[in-house]
Amino acid sequence: MFSRVLFICLVFASFATNVLAQDGNRAFSDYQFSSERVAAASKKYDDTLRNAFRKKGLAWPPVEIYLRAFKSQNEMELWARNEEDAEFQKVKTYRVCAISGTLGPKRRQGDKQVPEGFYFIDDFNPRSDYHLSMLLNYPNYADQMQGHDKLGGDIYIHGGCLTVGCLPMNNDGICEIYMACLHAKINGQEYIPVHIYPTRLTARGVNYLASEYHGQERQQQFWASLRNEYEYFEKNHKLLPVMYSREGTYIN
Repeated sequence: MFSRVLFICLVFASFATNVLAQDGNRAFSDYQFSSERVAAASKKYDDTLRNAFRKKGLAWPPVEIYLRAFKSQNEMELWARNEEDAEFQKVKTYRVCAISGTLGPKRRQGDKQVPEGFYFIDDFNPRSDYHLSMLLNYPNYADQMQGHDKLGGDIYIHGGCLTVGCLPMNNDGICEIYMACLHAKINGQEYIPVHIYPTRLTARGVNYLASEYHGQERQQQFWASLRNEYEYFEKNHKLLPVMYSREGTYIN
C-alpha cells in the first residue's frame, strides 16, 4: 500500500513539475513577444531562419542551439541539432562588428576584455539599449578562481555594433541569433552554450598565439585548457561537458 501511494505521489509531483515548467515557458514567451522588437524580428526573420535550418535538415523551431565565437576572426557561428546524441550542424556564420581589448580572458572589471571560455546564455533582454541582447553567465567558476576580486559583469551578445567587452552584432545579425536562441529556449533548451575562443585553435592558430604572446605563460596555459574542447568538437561536432579543477582550470 505504501509503495502504491509513493508511486502515485511521485507521478503527481512529476506532472506538477511539468505543468509549472510549461506555465513558466508560456509566461516567458508571452513576455518576449510582447516586445515590439521581438515581434518585428519574428515577422522579418523567422522565414529566413526556417529555410536556413531546413536546408541543413534541422527542425524549426530548433531543438538545441550552440554558439561559438572567435575573437581574432570576428566571427560567431550558429550551430544546431535535432537530437541530444546527434551531431551539430552549422547553420550560419555571423560577423562580430567589433572586439575591444586584446586576445586573452577577462580577468578584472574595466579591462575592456571580451571573456574567453565556456559560457551559456543567462537572460534575454528584448528592451535592451542595444536593440536586443543576451546575457552571458560571466564570470563563471574559472573566471572567479583565476581572476581578481572585482571581475565585473554584464557581458552580452547584443546589437548596435558598439562594445566595451561584449560581442556586438549588427541589428540584422542579433535579430537572427536572438530569435534562434529564443525559440530554442521556449522549445525547452534550458542552457544554450556559448564558447568564446581567442582564435581557431588549429596548429596554425596555436603557433600564432605562441609567437605573438611569447613569455605570457599563464595565458598560454589558459589557451591550452581550451584546446581539448575545440579539437573534440571539430572532430565529432559534439560538445564535452564543461568541468573545472578546484583551481578553476578547464579540465574537459
